[in-house]
Amino acid sequence: MTKPHLTPNPERLSATAQRAAIGAGKLDAQTLVRECLSRIDERDKDVKAWVHVDRRESRGRAEALDKISRTQPLHGIPVGIKDLIDTANLPTSYGSPIYRDHRPKADAACVKKLVAGGAIVLGKTVTTEFAYFSPGPTHNPHLRGHTPGGSSSGSAAAVADFQVPIALGTQTAGSVIRPAAFCGVVGYKGTYGWTDMTGVKPLSPALDTLGVFCRAVSDLDLVRRALVGLPPNGQGAGARNPPRIAMCRTPYWPEADAETNALFERVVGKLIRAGTGFGSFDPDETWNGLNDAQLAIMMREATKALAKERAEHPKLLSGRLAELLEDGDKVGIREETAAKALATKCRNRLAQVWRDFDVILAPAAPGAAPRGLERTGDPVFNRMWTLLGNPCIALPAGKSDNGLPLAIQLVGPHNEDNALIAHAAWIEAQLAG
Repeated sequence: MTKPHLTPNPERLSATAQRAAIGAGKLDAQTLVRECLSRIDERDKDVKAWVHVDRRESRGRAEALDKISRTQPLHGIPVGIKDLIDTANLPTSYGSPIYRDHRPKADAACVKKLVAGGAIVLGKTVTTEFAYFSPGPTHNPHLRGHTPGGSSSGSAAAVADFQVPIALGTQTAGSVIRPAAFCGVVGYKGTYGWTDMTGVKPLSPALDTLGVFCRAVSDLDLVRRALVGLPPNGQGAGARNPPRIAMCRTPYWPEADAETNALFERVVGKLIRAGTGFGSFDPDETWNGLNDAQLAIMMREATKALAKERAEHPKLLSGRLAELLEDGDKVGIREETAAKALATKCRNRLAQVWRDFDVILAPAAPGAAPRGLERTGDPVFNRMWTLLGNPCIALPAGKSDNGLPLAIQLVGPHNEDNALIAHAAWIEAQLAG
């Protein structure tokens, strides 16, 4: 029997708060799933974040979880899975009509780990076509008619609209950080290779990285515990309190609009008043080619990753994707090698930055979510960090004049994801004060 509903509006809580309420007996999995499904029924006709919602299976799993001990890190927490990630119980279309009725034989490794950690798969969220730029039908939940970003469009929008507390995404250029920024949620792209990508449809294996959307930085600890089996991060993991922050406008700062410029002034001022040690990291002209290098690698690898689809179903590919693949045909081994060499050179330069700083503060996007659904926004401030493989977090930090979210991006050293999460939690608290 379902327990009395003791926690009002549980679908609006962070995953951390939901998990605490479940552990304290103030909330159960069946109630939480029911409220998330009710929110989807109420709102998703406008937001259009979901491709499939698994009502029967999610309710059944919630009932089963309510009958066992509540020791798992994600016990009873609903999650959304980007439709680029394989699920055996639900179709996985990769955002393409080629795979409209595709049913994978097994769950992706990341899905298996979430389920083993107690999570409830609520359904599949909208992705752009093969995680590139051709968008699906999803609207930004803050202002209909504006993009939610991409390629993890549905995951960001579903979390922002309180339809699910956690959702998985992937990033090859800016597909986690940018939609998180546009939708006003926390977005995390881990260090390249931080978790098993088996069962995730590749676009560029040298760049593809799993990501997470949630409502509070503390939620990232729950997900990482489930995905990589680490102990809770808390406020530790070697984090300084407050962290030493290097401001990095990147070579692409002219792309930032006036609201992003003003946002950075406010954020930096607030963190300095909170006692943060601030400095700057001004990349030299060598860094100017990083975005082009990321694009060259992505294009060349995409031609290999999607060779079968291109050969067998060329008319079912969008014009935008077909153009990418044609451009990828022109990228030779010398250009790819040069791009990877540039990335290595810049990673070595970053190693020196981490001697003096804990976190790099950089733009997450040029500005608020653009109007229109034809495009998902510009990943100009994301490509370089994806190429370099650093862990990144998008953190909501304000609103535009028309009420759309604005965000900052926090970047940390390779394989120091736990420390970055701890620093982000401290910064989150200061910005909320």
